[in-house]
Amino acid sequence: MSDQAHTTLGDLLGERRDGVLRFRAVPYAAPPVGALRFAPPEPPQPWHGVRDARQHGPIAPQPPSRLRAAMGDFERTQNEDCLTLTIATPAADNACRPVLVWLHGGAWLSGAGSLDWYDGGMLARSGDVVVVGVNYRLGPLGFLHYPRLADGMMGLHDIVAALRFVHAHIASFGGDPDCVTLMGQSAGGGAVFRLITMDATAGLFHRAIVQSGAARRGLSSAEATKRARRLMQLLDIAPDAANAAEQLRAAPVERIIPLQMTIARENAKFAEPDPAFPPVFDDFDTTEGFAGRIAQEAAQRGIDFLIGTTREEMHAFLVADPQMAEPDPAAVTERFSALTGTPDAIEAYRRRRPGASLRDLLGDLVTDYRFLFPVLNVAERLATAGRNTFLYQFDWAAPGSPWQACHCIELPFVFGTRTAWDAPMLAGLTDAEYAGLSDSMMAAWTSFARTGAPTIAGLPWPPYEVTRRQTMRFGSISGSVGDLAGAGRRAP
Repeated sequence: MSDQAHTTLGDLLGERRDGVLRFRAVPYAAPPVGALRFAPPEPPQPWHGVRDARQHGPIAPQPPSRLRAAMGDFERTQNEDCLTLTIATPAADNACRPVLVWLHGGAWLSGAGSLDWYDGGMLARSGDVVVVGVNYRLGPLGFLHYPRLADGMMGLHDIVAALRFVHAHIASFGGDPDCVTLMGQSAGGGAVFRLITMDATAGLFHRAIVQSGAARRGLSSAEATKRARRLMQLLDIAPDAANAAEQLRAAPVERIIPLQMTIARENAKFAEPDPAFPPVFDDFDTTEGFAGRIAQEAAQRGIDFLIGTTREEMHAFLVADPQMAEPDPAAVTERFSALTGTPDAIEAYRRRRPGASLRDLLGDLVTDYRFLFPVLNVAERLATAGRNTFLYQFDWAAPGSPWQACHCIELPFVFGTRTAWDAPMLAGLTDAEYAGLSDSMMAAWTSFARTGAPTIAGLPWPPYEVTRRQTMRFGSISGSVGDLAGAGRRAP
């Protein structure tokens, strides 16, 4: 059995281990450096001979993850020459396997598809699928918006280029270009929502999996331009100078990356996990309009969804922030008023979680209004549009864990990569719990990619219906239930 893949760009040598062939640092676009910084991606150059694809390449320049206190940390070489794929396949043959294209999270400013956390080997082997991890530009290098310089969507253009590479070349890795599932978590899930509304992605993916994805519109171009000007000022670049664009293209990346965190702090709001440089788009005035367009495009393109959240998404952000150990009661009251329309809503949250701390109640509130309710809105619109939509909630948490079932906690289970994680959020996880939950989730994710239905032996998972709200709950006890929102959690 050959360890090589033969593409029209050139041959690649992979690494075979544990019954899976892995190709790393596979270029899907030209390096976005020099004059190409802030530009849409250019096609990769072909190569001669056999390219060694057994070692990881650099990841996008980035600051430390905001959630490393929950997830653990990682170290990788960083470089702007980062537009590469990591491909895991049972074999580089003609088997035409389903393909899962993975978009990592990290608030549009950190992470990489090539991290060992997201190694696709277990999914590839257990489900006989091909798994592709995408590295894309992050932070201001990926999402800065400034007239005549950058459109604020370079990272999304990178993902489109990656999908085009998959369409053109994945057959060389044993995959089926006509059976591609686009799969993302957090910012990556938000990217899936945005990408389905872009004409450039038509025909490039056929199903979608969104884990804890933000179903909200992006930053306006006006606000994004203000932040770009602020970055230039911090770099001692006059924003209106004739050569401002050239200076920004030449600015050392080592200065740019930390300064985005300065801008994030300047724009921070209480209990609001928004980054400084998210994608920019003005074509939807409201979140409702965005959700409607997602459903419209899914119906037109015939795309079904597997979509869900964790039970306590926001706890990862609040527990990681020492200032939130005892949040200001007045600020909490203001947050309840702003999101629910009344400060009295906190009483309903207290009844649902008796004896909860103020931090826990705040976490439940923001989980609902920034994660759960937007996802339910999209699920209802998709179901109404006639698309099969499978909803889940991840409930597992170790007894007494302050992290609870927080943002990102489902990832080691989906990928079967527990040994790659040194994560406080997983403390207390038993081998039996992990094996059972991970096996079920990997089976569901890969069967959805293959057939459009997430199949788990012994656990029926019906499609979501607006009147019943069927939801698969993954936890110490797993199974499908109805009306996930329940009393006190129903969006207005």
